Amino acid sequence: MVIKAAYNRRQTIRYRVVSAVVLCLLLARPLYAWELTGYVGIEDLAFIERPLDSRQHMNYVSGVIEAELYHEWDNGSQVFAFVPYFRGAQYDSNRTHFDIRELTWVKAAESWELRLGIREVFWGVTEAVHLVNIINQRDMVENIDGEDKLGQPMINFAFIQDWGTVDLFILPGFREMPFTGVDGRPRPRPPIDGNDAVYDKNGFARQVAYAIRWSHSIGDWDIGLSNFYGTSRDPVILVETDSTGQMLRLIPYYQNINQTGLDLQATIDSWLLKLEAIVRVNETSTDFATVAGVEYTFFNIADTGLDIGLLAEYLYDSRGVFAPTSFQNDFFTGIRFALNDVQDTQLLAGVIVDSESYAQFYNIEASRRFFDNFRLEVEARFFNGAQPNEPAYAFRNDSHFRFELSYHF
Repeated sequence: MVIKAAYNRRQTIRYRVVSAVVLCLLLARPLYAWELTGYVGIEDLAFIERPLDSRQHMNYVSGVIEAELYHEWDNGSQVFAFVPYFRGAQYDSNRTHFDIRELTWVKAAESWELRLGIREVFWGVTEAVHLVNIINQRDMVENIDGEDKLGQPMINFAFIQDWGTVDLFILPGFREMPFTGVDGRPRPRPPIDGNDAVYDKNGFARQVAYAIRWSHSIGDWDIGLSNFYGTSRDPVILVETDSTGQMLRLIPYYQNINQTGLDLQATIDSWLLKLEAIVRVNETSTDFATVAGVEYTFFNIADTGLDIGLLAEYLYDSRGVFAPTSFQNDFFTGIRFALNDVQDTQLLAGVIVDSESYAQFYNIEASRRFFDNFRLEVEARFFNGAQPNEPAYAFRNDSHFRFELSYHF
């Protein structure tokens, strides 16, 4: 009986193991159609000059991870994508943050697409700034260039016809711009207090925005015409002072706006002609801003595969010191190198010069892949010549280098 009981126990264990393995295999079968990609990286943010605030530091180290879980079915007409993002940062607690960049379902047909969930949407053609790119909030604790965006909940219906594509957006849930904390750099002094943001609309009007965009290609021209109504993603920074005029703190103020935007790009041989322009209406004013420029590329120089692009743009913003960028009547020039090699080596260097004060903002970005899965990114940003009455003066000691080494899977 003991032998039989032991045998039965072994059989029961065996059946349970086999059942568990079979169950795992059955559950795992659908996962063959799923794709998981992403990267993990370590970043070092190194500043050249001593900070203006004793609470700040010369060097900041952080780690980052971003993954993308992707699945398509129904002959590719339905797609699911999930992109979580996390950065853990030294010193600056505001920079330690988690975000869902995308969590979206897409249904595609011949003449329409429906996209539901959290997404990133990019509009624009110019290099220095993207005036028309208004759907997502900028993630300013990631990088001061504003290229990183927070995920935006949305309902997006695209109507696709021969005469162009019309995108309709309902954007529930307004997301405030994140700002560097008191220990972080770069930032103004005093730091911007994002916890006490002010709005000119509240309730439903504050939380829900709407947008529409028509885009089309006509010959050499790519055209986009858009309209956005809702809470502005770019806050005006209010200055709070005491009775003596001493600055106490900076507070973001979010206006309700109606913005119409136009983006144009023409591809003519080796030339790119670019334009972005917006008209923005709020309760107190009507503002205009534009970026216009050209890019000329020398392709495959001396049969080496090297492409060199020369860029020039003019930036204008009628909002002056209230504009979301530090330069409002300025010129941008730059040069782009693309080696077109296996390592995908790229470099972009440029400078924005204020046409009145001649203040300069230098920017260099370079990247290269190593050993198939590793990538090194290097950025250098330098502020020079800003006057005390200019917004860029707050960053006069914040020139820095950024290094990020990442492993992609």
